[in-house]
Amino acid sequence: MIGTLVNTAAVVGGGMIGLLLKKRMPERVTSIYFQAIGLFTLAIGASMAVEMKKILIVVSSLAIGSLLGEWCDLEKRAERMSDSLKSRFHIGSEKFSEGLVTAFLLFCVGSMTILDTIQEGTGGSPDLLFTKSLMDFFSAILLASAFGMGVVFSALPLFVFQASITLLAGYAGSFFNDDIILGITSVGGILLIGLGINILGIKKLRIMNMLPSLVIIVLLIWLFG
Repeated sequence: MIGTLVNTAAVVGGGMIGLLLKKRMPERVTSIYFQAIGLFTLAIGASMAVEMKKILIVVSSLAIGSLLGEWCDLEKRAERMSDSLKSRFHIGSEKFSEGLVTAFLLFCVGSMTILDTIQEGTGGSPDLLFTKSLMDFFSAILLASAFGMGVVFSALPLFVFQASITLLAGYAGSFFNDDIILGITSVGGILLIGLGINILGIKKLRIMNMLPSLVIIVLLIWLFG
């Protein structure tokens, strides 16, 4: 679990540095910076989705997960939670939710994250997670300087996600086979493409309501993969 703790601290530390940089950025620079972040997010998402297999299962996961998220109205719940946190901590960022979701997906849904946490959970060295922590530290600086405090708060779901995989791997490491890892990465990549579209202002997609797809893909591959 030490690797996940270090990773969480790296995101918080990088995010705080990014917040300091954000205050010094004029609006003109912020605008072009958001465009660059949007293109970067699209590129990362495409690179994750390009190796997609079991396309029918992936499409089914997105459809079922999106319907489930829409039924629960996760987007609305997240907005209410964001408003509550912003009020409690006097946060002025307009993109709190977008920053939190973008950072969480970038930090957590790649195959590197899953493989590294499985390695630590099965008794291996946390060295790979230390390397990931360094990468996430610098990424958090860039993201927080664009999105603000939401990136810092993404450390919480990051910790829960990675700690859960680490603990599960300790009991059933073989559960996370190559198909499940690739499935999570593929769905995560598609969601990141959607986030990139949102960041660029092309169209507003309710990505938060699609997040259950990350759970559904695991269940479908486990049942039918």
